[in-house]
Order: sequence, then structure tokens, then C-alpha cells
Amino acid sequence: MQFDLPLEELKDYRPDLAGIEAADFDAFWARTLDAAEAQKAPLKLEPAPSPLTHLDVFDLTFSGFGGAPVKGWLMRPKDAGAPLPLVVEFLGYGGGRGRAEEHLFWANVGFAHVVMDNRGQGSGWGGGPGGAGATGDEAPPGDGPHVPGMVTRGILRPETSYFRRLFTDAVRLVRDLENVPFLDPARRAVLGASQGGAIAQAVSAFETLAAACIDVPFLTNVPRSVTLTDDDPYFEIVRYLRAHRTAERAVFETLSYFDGLSFAARAKAPALYSVALMDTVCPPSSGFAAYNHHPGLKDIAVYPFAHHEGGGIDHRLSQAGFLMERLAVGD
Repeated sequence: MQFDLPLEELKDYRPDLAGIEAADFDAFWARTLDAAEAQKAPLKLEPAPSPLTHLDVFDLTFSGFGGAPVKGWLMRPKDAGAPLPLVVEFLGYGGGRGRAEEHLFWANVGFAHVVMDNRGQGSGWGGGPGGAGATGDEAPPGDGPHVPGMVTRGILRPETSYFRRLFTDAVRLVRDLENVPFLDPARRAVLGASQGGAIAQAVSAFETLAAACIDVPFLTNVPRSVTLTDDDPYFEIVRYLRAHRTAERAVFETLSYFDGLSFAARAKAPALYSVALMDTVCPPSSGFAAYNHHPGLKDIAVYPFAHHEGGGIDHRLSQAGFLMERLAVGD
């Protein structure tokens, strides 16, 4: 059912950032990203064996949070000439980079396409040896107990939060790709759905990009979203607070450094959003709240009868048109 606000109210729904955003949000992220920059190592691209005949496939390794190696795939049309426009894709909750052959759409449109692994994830879905993921996540000292899943890992302090590491990985990746010779640094886009949408939203706050596609974003308008759904991943927070009844203030203070509303309000790229009005995983009011805080050129696709799958292939084709225009593919 459509359980959230009516569509006409969603179109104007723009909650105040006061009480959601951390007071030292910008300083926290400046420290975090500066530290990651100081610990980086060179990005590595190694040709990967593949039966694909029309694409070049590279096994990618870059330095993420704490200088830790993070994996990914890079695919491009074979025998591509001039520097290519780039689409960087961030993945949903529980998944990892899987096999390169699972990610064929964007390179066949004409982009170079990078898929980032989710550190510590990759056992929920996808393929590949040992599961879909290829990147571990070493929790820092003081991480503390958490419920199954990633949301409550290190949730009592922003310094130990899992999402500090994951979002930093993503920014580091986009910055490193700027120096790859066959990629055009002026034609870069990010995209993702659910957790991937949260990551893309964060990167768009820190990097100058040509476009961003943000679908049914997770970790957005968190205080409200947690109260609207019994579905994971938000419900991991509920289970944690049922066991740690005195931790509510610390939990929501930590999450205030990672809420998508703050990233959306700082976005630098033209954006195409999407929401699904029957989505009980990431409530539609969270997507509209982010969209309405985005300060620049933007559009939003609404799927009235969709759940968390959103617009499926129809929306993927809409994204292709949007990105081809923004990244000047086919000109």
C-alpha cells in the first residue's frame, strides 16, 4: 500500500536540517577525507580474463579509508578512442562487485563503467568466487557490539561508523579515477540505488561531477525513516535500540554525520532521482526530502505502484537518456 504522505504533500516535503545534521558536519568530513588522501596508494588496473568480446575488463584496486585496498571493476568499449565519459556505480546493501559479466549495461551504452565493491559486504547476493564481495572491512578499536548487518557497526561514535569508511572509499575512488588517462575528468557521473543511492548522494556533495542518478536512497531522513518501516536495513537500528535502550542519543548523533539530507543539500551535480510510493525499505518521503533539498538542476521519477525495485528497466533507460545528454555521448 501507499503508506507514506500523499504525493501532493511529498512534492513539497522538505524537513528542516536542524536536528538532523551534525553541527560540525563539514569539519568532520574535511578531516576524514584529508586523512584518507594522505594515506592513499596508486590506483591499479589489471586486465581481467573475460569471455566478453566487445568490452575491455579491468580488475581495479584503489586506496579507500585508512589506505586499505578496495576492489572494483572497470569496463569500457573495446578499441575506444578518445577519453571516455565515466559512470561510477555504487551497489546496494549486502552486495559486492560480483563478476564483471554481471555489469554489462553502461559500457554497452558507450561509457567507461566502474563498479565499486562494498567493503565487508558481498554475501547477500551476486556471484563470484567466495561470494560477491572481494574487500574486507577491518573494524577500528572501539567499534563495539552490533546487530547482524552493517548499519550498527560502530554506531556509537561517528569516527567508528561503518558508513564513514564506506563513503570515504567512494570519494577516494572518484578522485583517483580522475587521473586515468583514457577517462575524461570533465564527464563523470555517479549512480546507485538504495545503499548505492546513499553513496552516490554523498559523493555528489564532495566532487564536481557532470551528473548523478540517485534511486530510492537509503540512510536519508533517518530519524523519520526509522519510525516508518519494519524492514531492514533501517530495522537494524530498531533492534539495536531495543537491546541498548540508553544509546538512542548517541546513535542518532552518529547517524547525523551520514544522513543523505546533508549531502543532498551540498550537491554539486545535476541529478535524476527516483522514488517508489509503495517502498517500505526506503520510504518515499526520504527520497523526496533529499530531492527537495538538492539546490541545483534536478528531476524526479515517481513510480506509484513500485516497491523497492523502483522503476526497473524502464527507469534504467530513462537514466541512459539523462546521462547520454549530460555526458555528451554520441555527439
